[in-house]
Amino acid sequence: MPQRLMLLDTASLYFRAFYGLPDTIRRPDGTPVNAVRGLLDMIARLTTDYHATHLVACWDDDWRPQWRVDLVPTYKAHRVAEANPGGTDVEVVPDALEAQLPMIRKALELAGIAIVGAADHEADDVIGTYASHADMPVDVVTGDRDLFQVCDDERQVRVIYTARGMRNLEVCTEETIVAKYKVLPQQYADYATLRGDASDGLPGVAGIGEKTAASLLLKYGTLDALLAAAETPDGGVSAPVRAKLSAAAAYLEAAPAVVRLVRDLQLPAVEEAGAMLEPVAGDRRAELERIATDWNLGGSVRRLLDALDLRGQPG
Repeated sequence: MPQRLMLLDTASLYFRAFYGLPDTIRRPDGTPVNAVRGLLDMIARLTTDYHATHLVACWDDDWRPQWRVDLVPTYKAHRVAEANPGGTDVEVVPDALEAQLPMIRKALELAGIAIVGAADHEADDVIGTYASHADMPVDVVTGDRDLFQVCDDERQVRVIYTARGMRNLEVCTEETIVAKYKVLPQQYADYATLRGDASDGLPGVAGIGEKTAASLLLKYGTLDALLAAAETPDGGVSAPVRAKLSAAAAYLEAAPAVVRLVRDLQLPAVEEAGAMLEPVAGDRRAELERIATDWNLGGSVRRLLDALDLRGQPG
C-alpha cells in the first residue's frame, strides 16, 4: 500500500462528535461517552476511506498561545471561560465533553495512534509542521478553514474538510481553494487577515470583505506587496482602500503572525512518533476490548480494530 499520512485536527473532530451524537450515550457510572464513540468511528472510517498508512492525532497543548494573544488580544477571546481565578485562559468546553478527554487519549494510546502536541502551540501548528515536511502524501482532516494554507498539489497535501459533516466530506486541493475563495492556498493567510475571522476573534480590516480581499491579492500577490503599494502614490491602490489599510495599520502589522501556521516546530519525525498504523495485538487489544464493554462504546472499538487490522494485510 502506498504510504499516506493523515493528520487529525483532533479537537475539531471530538467537538464534532460530541455535538453530533446525543450525550445520553453514557457509561454505567453516568459519564457521557458520545465524543469517544464518535471520534473512534471517524478515525475508523477516515483511515479506511482515504487509505492512510500513518496517522497523527494532533493535539492542542495550548489552544490559545499567549504569544498570539499578545499580538492580537481579541484572538479567541470569546472562547475563554468567565470564571478563571487561576489566571490561565481556560477554553469554554462543556463539562460533558471535558470528562471524555482523558478517555479519548487512553483509547487512542491503546490503539497505538500517535498523539503529538507542542508547548505554546496549537494543533494547527503541529499540522502545519508535519504537512510542510512530510516525505509522503498528506491528508489533513479538519473543519478549520485556516488549514487551507497547507494545500499543495505538487507535494500532494490535501485537506479533508468536515464542515458539512462526515457524510459530506470535501477533499480540498489547490483547485478547490482557488474556485471557492479566488486565492491560492499560499495566499490564504493574507486573505484571512484582510477579511477577518469572527470564529477566531480576528477583526479583519473594516470595509474589506472576501471579494475585495481576493481581488487585492489577485492584483498584488501578497499582503506585504499590497501594503507597500498602498504607501506609493503610483502603486495603484485606490484612495478608499488606502484609507482602510491605514486605519488598520496596527492590526495588519500584528495579525499575519497570528494567522499563519507555524511550520518549523521541533517535533518527532513521523516514524519516531509512532504514526504507522498497525493491527492492535496482545494486552493493548484486550484492554481496548475491555473498555469497549466497560465504557459502553458500542461497536466503535470493533470498527476501529477492524480498520487497523486492514493495515496489516498486504496490498
